[in-house]
Amino acid sequence: MRTTLARLSQWTCGAVMAFALSLPALANSWPLPPPGSRVVGENRFHIVENNGGSLEAIAKKYNVGFLALMQANPGVDPYVPRPGSILTIPLQTLLPDVPRQGIVINLAELRLYYYPAGEQRVIVFPIGIGQLGGTTVTPTMVTSVSEKRANPTWTPTANIRARYKAQGIDLPVVVPAGPDNPMGHHAIRLAAYGGVYLLHGTNADFGIGMRVSSGCIRLRDNDIQWLFDNLPVGTKVNIINTPIKASVEPDGRRLVEVHQPLSRAIEDDPQTLPIVLNDTMKAFQASPGTQQQIMNQAMELRSGMPVNVTNYHSLAPQAL
Repeated sequence: MRTTLARLSQWTCGAVMAFALSLPALANSWPLPPPGSRVVGENRFHIVENNGGSLEAIAKKYNVGFLALMQANPGVDPYVPRPGSILTIPLQTLLPDVPRQGIVINLAELRLYYYPAGEQRVIVFPIGIGQLGGTTVTPTMVTSVSEKRANPTWTPTANIRARYKAQGIDLPVVVPAGPDNPMGHHAIRLAAYGGVYLLHGTNADFGIGMRVSSGCIRLRDNDIQWLFDNLPVGTKVNIINTPIKASVEPDGRRLVEVHQPLSRAIEDDPQTLPIVLNDTMKAFQASPGTQQQIMNQAMELRSGMPVNVTNYHSLAPQAL
């Protein structure tokens, strides 16, 4: 089952990777797809070398998220992947079905999409988001960038200080800028909720592509610096939570991309949590053009990569 699905998920749309000279070396920048299409990027493959490092090190090399790399390679040891094994690097994705404007963050994907104004491209960054828990969950919202600050200080909220206190850590009222500041060297404030949510860097060597923050959106240092330098104040920010995406491509292919939904309780297993389908997704699933068995497999596997679920027997000859 998994072998068949893996083969189907490795198709490519023929787009050529386009890295702008102004981007950091590991940013993934892609030309926008043609009208009616939502697929961008190309998966890559990595052969694990002797002493090749952990999945976290490999994720950082290709600038993908840790959980995204795990979902694309089920069964791989995250700490000591077997030398000689071939890993799929999940760089292909379906653009979220929302306006392609400013920043779009899909919490379930642990990805940030940035559409620079006046440019026909999208830049995709892996992110860390809020931990499981009432006061640390990153909320969905439509907002805008209200401020940018280099070398920020960190003023932990009372809830954050209490949580650290329970772990035996006494946080100062204000953490100064510098290597001990968990916000890193750049911060971008969002206007909603009184400005308590930020995009910021990190002083940790892990956590990108995971639920690790106190509610803010965390990026790798090169990524937050590039956004800081290029993102105008006032840019629209749309934060959504969509674990399943689908697209009917101009050539008739039907693609679905399934991510693990975000847990709501500590005992939840994201791999088996029910995925709620909206009316559009229900219609996509029920369509004669969708191969039901492969669609069900994709929803079970939750690889986080586009999967071709086309029922080719239902297509007209000219669409084949």
